[in-house]
Amino acid sequence: MYEQTFKNVDDILHKDAGCGSELDYVEQTSWVLFLKYLDDLEEDRLLSSKLSGTSYQPIIVNRFRWSSWAAPKGKDGKLDINEAMSGDDLLDFVNDELFPYLKRFKHLASSSDTIEYKIGEIFSELKNRIQSGYNLREVINRIDELRFRTSDEKHEMSHLYEDKIKNMGNAGRNGGEYYTPRPLITTIVNVVAPKVGETIYDGAVGSAGFLCEAFEYLKQSKELTTDDVETLQKRTFYGKEKKSLAYVIGIMNMILHGVEAPNIIHTNTLAENLADIQEKDRFDVVLANPPFGGKERAEVQQNFPIKTGETATLFLQHFIKTLKAGGRAGIVIKNTFLSNTDNATVAIRKQLLESCNLHTILDLPRGTFSGAGVKTVVLFFQKGKPTKNIWYYQLNPGRTFGKTNPLYEKDLKEFITLQKKSGLGDNSWVVNLNDIDSITADLSVKNPNNKVEATLRQPHEILDEINTLDKETAKLLSAIYELV
Repeated sequence: MYEQTFKNVDDILHKDAGCGSELDYVEQTSWVLFLKYLDDLEEDRLLSSKLSGTSYQPIIVNRFRWSSWAAPKGKDGKLDINEAMSGDDLLDFVNDELFPYLKRFKHLASSSDTIEYKIGEIFSELKNRIQSGYNLREVINRIDELRFRTSDEKHEMSHLYEDKIKNMGNAGRNGGEYYTPRPLITTIVNVVAPKVGETIYDGAVGSAGFLCEAFEYLKQSKELTTDDVETLQKRTFYGKEKKSLAYVIGIMNMILHGVEAPNIIHTNTLAENLADIQEKDRFDVVLANPPFGGKERAEVQQNFPIKTGETATLFLQHFIKTLKAGGRAGIVIKNTFLSNTDNATVAIRKQLLESCNLHTILDLPRGTFSGAGVKTVVLFFQKGKPTKNIWYYQLNPGRTFGKTNPLYEKDLKEFITLQKKSGLGDNSWVVNLNDIDSITADLSVKNPNNKVEATLRQPHEILDEINTLDKETAKLLSAIYELV
């Protein structure tokens, strides 16, 4: 049922002049979905207060509650078409009254980790792009069919929302930056193995896939006490995101997974000076896929001891700094980080090897990220002790990855099994730090198990073969001329 509802919403948005791509569909679905979620949350809190004999002060005043303006119901429980706004009346209300009201929550909230602050932040960053009030009415009617009351309902909704993010990631317009393949995220979380009570951070949070998967992992890791549940809700997951749409999607994704007021801040992570990071700002676990290929301005580079315009390598410096002593990380990065010879990249590699135990490098095939031709690796490291040995694993699924042939969890099964014991095989090997060039610190993936059947030929051998091929070509041309 819910899947069809999402499809119906996309069909409606596709007809609207204000929405031109999957990114727009997700953005517009998100703010409507968020308001429906808030209404169900308020209903749950109101019911709980009645059962406990306490009073409850609603977050949203009655006039702006979903049940008042979006889906007023008659005595029969069906939409009251006489009370429900549509057309220009609905657009004017949403654009001129509802959004301005919700924006004010950002300034009225007691702190940034409250649901009130999230409301204000979201509606300060988004705008209604749906240009037809009749289309908006149809979207609202469809979203009103959804329910967020039970864990099963939220679970189904979270999977459908992630599917929308995945589609957006395949849709161009840099959509890929919002989506990291879920099997890869699951594998990284399993290797890093966070524990309840540890803090988990993603400074390039995007759609919050890493934080959502870590939440799911921790929920299954043990029998949770009441204190554990509160810890996971309020004191475990932290993120930062620069882009408005990604921020909103990340918030919504975590909410649908069950974190009511995610600790995600809308800010440019790289604008923070590394020298200002104190012990209280550090985390036990870092999980991230920072954007690669971006370039940062000179003023941003001044925040880092090793200056470079490459966004991903600036993020890596940030992540090393924000880890606590003994903290663990799983970071996706372009494979060129392992071999680039520019001074900044070499210096960061050396810093990583000296300050952290880089124990595992997972080499991913080209096409792992749909729509992106770049090759990537995953760095697994623990801060506090220098690297002595690096265990490499070269993922070799025996097929080409792409949009129609994605990465599956079964592709990574051998990696997870061997990684636990640094096991050796055709796709895995160990490199001792003493065997790495001390000047370049080159960490390139060079599988010693790959059998090269043909050795490099001498120049005279190549020339002889060229001459032979030329003679054969001349004979063929001569025969063709004779036939003509």
